Amino acid sequence: MSNRRLFLALLVSPLLATLPSCGQAGRPKAPAGFRVALLTPGPVSDAGWNAGAYEGLKAIEKELGAKVSHVQARTPSEFEEQFRAYASDGYSLCFGHGFEFQDAAARVAKDFPETVFVTTSGSRTSRNQAPLVFELEQATYLCGLVAGRMSKTAKAGMVGGVELPSIKSTFLAFEAGLKAGNPGAAATSVFTGSFEDVAGARAASLALIDQGSDFLFHNANAAALGVFNAATERGVYAFGSNRDQNALAPSVLASAVIDLPRAFVEAARTVKEGRFDGQPIRYGLKSGVISFVWNPALLGRVPAPVVDEVERTRERIVSGALVVPRGNF
Repeated sequence: MSNRRLFLALLVSPLLATLPSCGQAGRPKAPAGFRVALLTPGPVSDAGWNAGAYEGLKAIEKELGAKVSHVQARTPSEFEEQFRAYASDGYSLCFGHGFEFQDAAARVAKDFPETVFVTTSGSRTSRNQAPLVFELEQATYLCGLVAGRMSKTAKAGMVGGVELPSIKSTFLAFEAGLKAGNPGAAATSVFTGSFEDVAGARAASLALIDQGSDFLFHNANAAALGVFNAATERGVYAFGSNRDQNALAPSVLASAVIDLPRAFVEAARTVKEGRFDGQPIRYGLKSGVISFVWNPALLGRVPAPVVDEVERTRERIVSGALVVPRGNF
């Protein structure tokens, strides 16, 4: 090699070493010290949506060796404040647990490109932001089907907390399942405006029962206890949501379940291994993350043809032969 070529090689090699590889240029770097934060809209003691997320955070700590932190954030300004605080502190991954977190995550993600933001619903994506899309509607459709087949009044009630698109979507699927089970059946929905108002959810549920509903479905987080209390008090059936809630009350016939720990660990692993690509991660019945779970203590009250129909319908959903309606959000 000539002296001139040797000089150029020595000059260029250090510069090339500082450039990112082409294959990783569009992804956040794999973190050296892996830290993961979780923001929930309500208490993790709710035995449902938020409790499942916290279990997911602890699973990440155990399985991936991450240092973890959790905070409850109630308002959009708190969402953004907490996201910024964690990102500023060098956290590798921040979960925002719910549709309502996606806009705050998008604003902060632009300022902290090396922190990944994952929301557990929504559609906002970027180089370092993506949602986990839980197609819980597939399981809530089966709840509606059971109600349609078993209701003596042909009426069912749906109780929600805050009126979010993701909550309304599960109601849409429940009503579709109800009418598949009984085309003449009717569903009525009520939103209390709170995920923590147990008394308000109980009052709303009692009103629905007084109007003839003998099956109740909820998507109300901690306030679900009010739904279960009302159903037990009046001798009607209820369904659990987001988590296996069959043991919470003797009125819970079955639950539409999300395996949040499994989904959280899978998402966190992609970040830790530098494989996060900013694309939505979808989970339905086929994935096993979403499931319909009978209450074994009450299964004897369900007619065998209904049990069989639920299983056949589940198989049709998994195969793609039946597409469950879902909101556009």
